[in-house]
Amino acid sequence: MSKESHGKLGRDTVVASICGVAVAAMLGASYAAVPLYNWFCRATGFGGTTQVATAVPANEPLGRKIAVRFDSNVGPGLPWKFVPEQREIDVRIGEVVTVFYTVTNLSARMTTALASYNVAPMTTGAYFQKINCFCFTDQTLAPGEKREMPVVFYVDPALLQDKETANLKSITLSYTFHLQRDPPKSTAASAIEKSKSNL
Repeated sequence: MSKESHGKLGRDTVVASICGVAVAAMLGASYAAVPLYNWFCRATGFGGTTQVATAVPANEPLGRKIAVRFDSNVGPGLPWKFVPEQREIDVRIGEVVTVFYTVTNLSARMTTALASYNVAPMTTGAYFQKINCFCFTDQTLAPGEKREMPVVFYVDPALLQDKETANLKSITLSYTFHLQRDPPKSTAASAIEKSKSNL
């Protein structure tokens, strides 16, 4: 092999290695993008993502009130009825409030779904503090089962210090349930099916 061919082969190997590293880095970045984006949204309230509070506010609620509206949606293929028990309430800013949504499985089979949420206007995401809710956790309902699901939240008084939200009259909290995979069958049910298949 000539020196020229050997040099070209070496360059090709280097280029191939660089391309391989670049592809691996891009794949890694694509897997990290979703959790990083979720972290960014939760940290900043971007896109109407609410904050997760770890404790109740230290100060007394303010005298100023704001209307909080509750919206509910069900994604395609999910046979559930999902409604807030109240469509709108007035809350004092800084006051811890508990509200309930009611969900009913209208089908004759066990069904699992997961709720996502946001608030509007989107600029209020940084100030809507949820202490407890049912979102981002699989919820499995038996046929015909009805369940109350609580949401505990408060509106951060810092909302009044932001010129974009200081004069806001209302906030809408919206949830959407999405159909998930069917829950796994019980061991007994699996054993019965297995015995039938062996007949």
